[in-house]
Amino acid sequence: MSQRRNDLLRRSFNMYLRFLAGSLLIIFISITSIGGCGGGGSGGSGENLYSVARLWNEALLNAIRIDYPAPTVHSRNLFHTSVGMWDAWAAYDGTAVGYLVDESAASEDIEAARAEAISFAAYRILSARYVLSPGAEMSLASFDALMNELGYDKSFTSTSGDSPAALGNRIAQAVLAYGLTDGANEANGYVDDTGYMPVNEPMIVSIPGTEMVDPNRWQPLDITGRLTQNGLERGDVQVFLGSQWGDVTPFALAPRDNPDVDVYLDPGFPPLLGGIGDAEFKEAIVRVIRFSSQVDPTDGVLIDISPGARGNNTLGTNDGSGYPLNPFTGEPYEPNIVKRGDFGRVIAEFWADGPASETPPGHWNTLANYVSDHPLLEKRIGGVGPVVDDQEWDVKLYLAINGAVHDAAVSAWDAKRKYDYVRPISAIRYMGGLGQSSDPMGPSYDPDGLPLVPGLIEVITEETTAVGERHRLLLGFEGFIAIYAWKGQPDDPETEFSGSGWILAINWLTYQRSNFVTPPFAGYTSGHSTFSRAAAEVLAALTGDVYFPGGLGVFVAPKDDFLEFEIGPTEEVVLHWATYYDASDEAGISRLWGGIHVDADDFEGRINGSIIGKDAYELAMKYFDGTIQ
Repeated sequence: MSQRRNDLLRRSFNMYLRFLAGSLLIIFISITSIGGCGGGGSGGSGENLYSVARLWNEALLNAIRIDYPAPTVHSRNLFHTSVGMWDAWAAYDGTAVGYLVDESAASEDIEAARAEAISFAAYRILSARYVLSPGAEMSLASFDALMNELGYDKSFTSTSGDSPAALGNRIAQAVLAYGLTDGANEANGYVDDTGYMPVNEPMIVSIPGTEMVDPNRWQPLDITGRLTQNGLERGDVQVFLGSQWGDVTPFALAPRDNPDVDVYLDPGFPPLLGGIGDAEFKEAIVRVIRFSSQVDPTDGVLIDISPGARGNNTLGTNDGSGYPLNPFTGEPYEPNIVKRGDFGRVIAEFWADGPASETPPGHWNTLANYVSDHPLLEKRIGGVGPVVDDQEWDVKLYLAINGAVHDAAVSAWDAKRKYDYVRPISAIRYMGGLGQSSDPMGPSYDPDGLPLVPGLIEVITEETTAVGERHRLLLGFEGFIAIYAWKGQPDDPETEFSGSGWILAINWLTYQRSNFVTPPFAGYTSGHSTFSRAAAEVLAALTGDVYFPGGLGVFVAPKDDFLEFEIGPTEEVVLHWATYYDASDEAGISRLWGGIHVDADDFEGRINGSIIGKDAYELAMKYFDGTIQ
């Protein structure tokens, strides 16, 4: 029974995520009809597969996938759209309280009225927010098509009267007006108007090494032909994305006493090279290099990635050793043995939110939708009370989870701005260019250099470059620092993978596409870790269970048909998570496999994300039960 149940969960999750990558037309074809009537339009009646809130969430996720991948902006769009849908739903409830618009409305057909009000609110918000997107033509057409499929007259723009359409338009008007005053600087394209300037000149990635005024501070990258994660062109030199985001109005974060000095949920200083935490800094950099050395599926190392062997970490650590039993089946989790190199590559890409990505905040919406669709889930708010219908579940889910990821962006980017912390690519190239810091009497010594680790970080010598020796391909670079790491994107990603080998430290690249390399903002704290733990806390609280339905969440990466910038995995890899926390922890550590973050970025992000998610859910509940003051 356990194996059959696990196989069913695995297939259903894989099919679900593949479905999400498709067009909204797939959803449209699945709709039989959704009721609607009132001043703005009319629709038929009958059964439908999804609530209109879910349909608009999917429309938004598709719009994100073809827009610039700015997690700050998209977390805000997810939240504001969720506010619009919630306020429309709450207007027809005698207990619930709206977030921006707290109206009371009546209808002989409340279900149909809610669907219509939600649709007009979402349509107006999304049409305004994505009109300047590079994917605007497709996104706006999809919003129009969804309105048409639902049977509503999108040309109805009145905000006057008691009709559901007018109510939806009023709510959208309030949300959009609020967005012009919340500190995001939407009117000017979300650019930072606070005067941030990086202290370090850009690193030209195609040239070995780097120079830094302050090796603990963020350095923009100059990447020839730079593309965003979803393949859109940008200027070659990075600009700090969202450096003003700490000033955006949050959902549930407690106010800062002094916004000019204080940081939301201040994590304190990270380890500093040559300062407090120097040894920890160097250990963290060695760990990133070690991960880079392990993305080779030919190294013969096999690992068990089942929930029986990994996960169940203490918050802010990777100390877990798994779970003895699946609480749903009452049986042990079956071993899941994979090549370590395939596992590292798969999680680096799965959680990186690469091409066709909905960015980390949206990614957790897809996971939340998977949970909502699961046949074993009972939709009871907080895991207690009566089973609610899909519409109620979805609007409450989206308000809570998107309030959490919105606050995660505000908090994480607040810390990114204050601490302006270096990324691994700058640190590794800079330190490797200085030399080694382990042996003061040895060659190429510098106290700020890379620590020596036999088989991983070494000084190149005449002996090691001799014929048949390990550094033979680095002949002529005696005295330089070599590291055993990923060799970079292969010439033909469709048929080749690079594996790991000895390279110059000054040439090191992240396990990312060669025209992306690293996100355009500082590292500390990790947005992925903060977003993920915040969302995981909401899912655990809303469902009343930390475990995925059935005790197992699954994603299947098919053999040779998943990775984007090199072929792979060499064998099918099935990711398994027992709890939402396990999934969020994997999202965090995946950024070390990808060379994007160090431990401090990840762990402090997880810790803050936990606080953010719990607070967001607690506040959302007060809107749900009408106790908000």
